[in-house]
Amino acid sequence: MKTYSIAFLFSCLVSFSVLAQSNLEQVLMGIEANNKTIQAQKQNFEARKLEFKADLPLYNPNFEYDYMDGSPSAAGNLTDIWINQSFDFPTAYGKRRELAKGLSSQADFALMATRQEILLEAKQSYLELVFRNKLQQQISNRKAATERLLRDFERKLTTGDGNILDVNKAKLQLIEINKDFQSNLAGINQLLQNLKSLNGGIELEVMASSYQEEELTTDFELLFEEFKAADPMWKYVEMENKTSKIRLEHMKAMALPKISTGYRYQSLLGQTFQGFRLGASIPLWENKYKVRQKEAEFSFASLQWTDYQNERYYELRQLYERYEKLSTTLQDYRNVLENISSIAYLDKALELGHISTIEYFLESNYFYTAYTNYLQTENDYYRVKAELLRFRL
Repeated sequence: MKTYSIAFLFSCLVSFSVLAQSNLEQVLMGIEANNKTIQAQKQNFEARKLEFKADLPLYNPNFEYDYMDGSPSAAGNLTDIWINQSFDFPTAYGKRRELAKGLSSQADFALMATRQEILLEAKQSYLELVFRNKLQQQISNRKAATERLLRDFERKLTTGDGNILDVNKAKLQLIEINKDFQSNLAGINQLLQNLKSLNGGIELEVMASSYQEEELTTDFELLFEEFKAADPMWKYVEMENKTSKIRLEHMKAMALPKISTGYRYQSLLGQTFQGFRLGASIPLWENKYKVRQKEAEFSFASLQWTDYQNERYYELRQLYERYEKLSTTLQDYRNVLENISSIAYLDKALELGHISTIEYFLESNYFYTAYTNYLQTENDYYRVKAELLRFRL
């Protein structure tokens, strides 16, 4: 009976190839270029930026021309021309420009957050695909080994050296393995379809065979500072607090008198009159409650910003602690699995008759269950790490 090296299988499963790393980067680059949601949001936010700038220009100038025939004719004809331009209080224009700039920055951060969310989903699907592919390799090895056992039992049965019970046990074991094989294969296909959907319906060549290593500091506070400096949602909420304050200042400026200036020309009975006009509105009622409204909105935005900072800190902290625990568990698995060849020993023991067929399958299933748990722990480790480092996408 042939045996295979678990140590060799393990070394294949924990390798980190440059090819896989570049493949992940290529997948993310393709999805960023082809994803329909990202493309739609780019157009949407460009339109919003133009909307923010729409209030920056001055009011339209007003032109009026009146011509009236006099009666009787001796009364002469009256010509009246008005040109008028209205202005907000001067400080309003500075606040309006500042507000447009802030809202434009928010639109950029929102687009970056949308892009990041989609790329994180793609990366998590890719990492899940690595796990599924590794698991499929393990199941394939089990399948091949069990098929060899079944052929050996059937051969011994025909020569009178075996028994039908061993053949039936091997057949039942193979049925269970084939079920896992097909179920995992279906999972692989679903992940590939999800990546294709994220890629705008365009097929992707994905070689997800190993995980990509990324540097992660052992100091959480340093990681949090890096997160604050790069995370677009952090910047978006922070800017929302700032723009809320600018809105309040802008509304206070809008509550100041508006100014209008103009030119008037009048002609009657050969006499002409011309001159300039200056006026101002008195803001008694129009903005009575609007300033209070913006004050309440600013207070809400400030509380929301404080709450968001606190929430994100502890959310990231909990994720980092989970990452540390997974790192320890993963290393424990690796330390043990690198130094054992359980299946090879079981194959030899079965061949020599030291254990029964049922003992062989029970022990091998125990080992494969532990190995599957290792693969799942490894996948959880890299998925949590990807979540921690999402701000780098």
